[in-house]
Order: sequence, then structure tokens, then C-alpha cells
Amino acid sequence: MTIKVGQVAPDFSANDQNGETITLSQFKGKKVVLYFYPKDNTPGCTAQACDLRDNYQALLDQGYIVLGISPDTEKKHQNFITKYELPFPLIADTEKEVHELYGTWQLKKFMGKEYMGTVRTTFIIDENGVIEEIIAKVKTKAHAEQILK
Repeated sequence: MTIKVGQVAPDFSANDQNGETITLSQFKGKKVVLYFYPKDNTPGCTAQACDLRDNYQALLDQGYIVLGISPDTEKKHQNFITKYELPFPLIADTEKEVHELYGTWQLKKFMGKEYMGTVRTTFIIDENGVIEEIIAKVKTKAHAEQILK
């Protein structure tokens, strides 16, 4: 599925790090930063999460809710949040259902090998649930700046 700016963001239901169900529709009326990343505790993903953490108040001040999502388990997310004191929820998409909805589970190439994986992408969703922006070239160490620009 190809998601485009201007279309309604696909609703989903998935568990966060505490096993609580999160749906996109529960944030209707708020701006959402939905960021897909490959794996907890890897260099790029840690840099990205910590950049969002360090700029979290600025994101809140602009009215954003931040939701991270990867194929990692709830337990891995709990450990990642605790280790880096992340103030936002992380969604455990172990079955890649939300990834499939947003088109972020794709064939990737690395060092001559092909495999399926998460394509690091951020969707900025407005108060009406419409995709306002798609950040495909994520700068892991300056991601908040890309969102707040």
C-alpha cells in the first residue's frame, strides 16, 4: 500500500510497551508523529529516539503526540524506554500489520543481501487524521528538527 500526503491515515489497533491497546483514532483532534524504526537499541534507532526525547517538550508545545513503532516486542520496548528514559509510547508491531498498512515493511538490501525490514519513515498526521507530511529521509540525530521545521 502506498500512503500519500493528503489522504486519511489508516487507523490501527496495536499494543504499546505496557500491553495497552493504542489506536490512531484515539488521538483524533491532536497532531501525531508516527515514526517507524527498525529495532530497539541499535545505533540509528537509539539516536533517533533520544533526539525525540531531548526535544519532546518542543514537540508537545507544538501540539504533537509522539508514537514510535517497530517490530520489537513489548518487553524489548519496555527495556528501551527504561534505558533511555523515553517519554513516549512505543508500539509493538510484531506481526508487522501496521507496517503493512503504512507500506514501511519492504525488501531491503544491505551488504549484498536482501531481506524484509522496516523502512525508517515518519508520518505527520493532523488533527483530522489526514497525513500532512511524510519524512522518508529521516536524519536520526536531527529528527525533531525535521518535524518542527
